[in-house]
Amino acid sequence: MPVGTVVLAAKPLPQTGEFVGTVKSRKSTTIQPQAEGFLRRILVKSGDRVTPGRPMFEIDQTSQQSVVAGLESVRAAREADATFAKQQADRSKALLGVGAASQQEYDQALAQQKAAEAQLKAVEEQIKGQKTELAYYHVTAPTSGVVGDVPVREGDRVTRTTLLTTVDDNTGLEAYINVPVQQAPQLKTGMTVRIIDEAGQPIVTEKVTFVSPSVDDQTQTVLIKTPLSPMNGRFRTDQFVRAQVVFSNDPGVTAPVTAVTRINGQYFVFVAEAGPQGKVARQRPITIGPVIGNEYVVTSGLKAGDELIVSGLQKIGDGMPVMAQPPTGAR
Repeated sequence: MPVGTVVLAAKPLPQTGEFVGTVKSRKSTTIQPQAEGFLRRILVKSGDRVTPGRPMFEIDQTSQQSVVAGLESVRAAREADATFAKQQADRSKALLGVGAASQQEYDQALAQQKAAEAQLKAVEEQIKGQKTELAYYHVTAPTSGVVGDVPVREGDRVTRTTLLTTVDDNTGLEAYINVPVQQAPQLKTGMTVRIIDEAGQPIVTEKVTFVSPSVDDQTQTVLIKTPLSPMNGRFRTDQFVRAQVVFSNDPGVTAPVTAVTRINGQYFVFVAEAGPQGKVARQRPITIGPVIGNEYVVTSGLKAGDELIVSGLQKIGDGMPVMAQPPTGAR
């Protein structure tokens, strides 16, 4: 019986796994105030592009200004005390020089001068600190990027834990992929990761740059990361993506789907083997893996060099003499 055959040859077969990844930005900043009070002005809106230092929010600073003003008044009093103490020390020094005052009196005047100067310096440091706090009532952009959602409104009372908005820069994106712990031993940096679309076609191919040394105790997964390019807005922060991780490219053989039959849950193929009077068809059980294109990955039962029968299967049985047509190619 004439049959079509192909000679199997080993070729690299990618062993892959598909997972859900989340796009994160390495340049995503959460904007929270360092001061508390009522929000007086919102100077940006969602979608605005900002640069470092651009004003974004203003918090009512009346109470803080009162604190600074009070300390300014105290500083004026401490300056007067320090000036008077210095004058007293200078007089005591002059009187000590002509013998009209004792050394003890001069030492006391000098100590009072140092104490007054120390009090003045302490007030000045307090003023400096409160003025620094005063600057926190003007919230500015720490980095460049695009303003996200602004959940607050003018008149809201904000605290140090209030989320004002976010600033995202999509030029530094990463895909966070969680791989089950059972496959963790196969993970290593430099592995290929393909981000695929709804049809399973690769959008972009990247390399793993980070493998977490620990396991997430909630999901029992290991986190890996890979960089992503924005691709004209194709990827955005917090977007879910389909990620295909290539664990290995070990050589193996494949068999066309049409050459494989299934009987009672077991998969079989026919191979052409040499017999006493020519070639005969031999049915051989195989174990298959994933499907690549229109072919099964054969994990056991076939090897490179076997002559696989791929056509004319309906007219042959185990041990039947066959006439193999010239091989149509190597697989």
